[in-house]
Amino acid sequence: MAQDMKFEIPAEMREFAEKSMDQAKQAFDGFVAATRHAVGTAETQAKTLHSNAREAGQLAMNFAERNLTASFDFAHRLLKAKDAKEVTELQVEYIKSQIATLSEQAKALSEQASKMTAK
Repeated sequence: MAQDMKFEIPAEMREFAEKSMDQAKQAFDGFVAATRHAVGTAETQAKTLHSNAREAGQLAMNFAERNLTASFDFAHRLLKAKDAKEVTELQVEYIKSQIATLSEQAKALSEQASKMTAK
């Protein structure tokens, strides 16, 4: 007798279950899409930050190299100076040049820092 009993889901319950499943699937798909978008945005921002940090590092290295080269050139000219007057002139020229260079470099580094924080 137990074998003769048929289990049947009423049409209303089946329809309700199908709608519920469709809604759950849509919600899940929306969640996955939003997550993918968030991950993509984070990756883009990380790449931009990494790129900007690399640029800032390269800029600082270029400035350091330029400043050291100027210092070595100055030291070399000092060694060839013939008297105290020439030493003084070289010193004044070097200081003026370094003030202008450091001002230019500070401006460039400031612009780079602004670029990094703007993104």
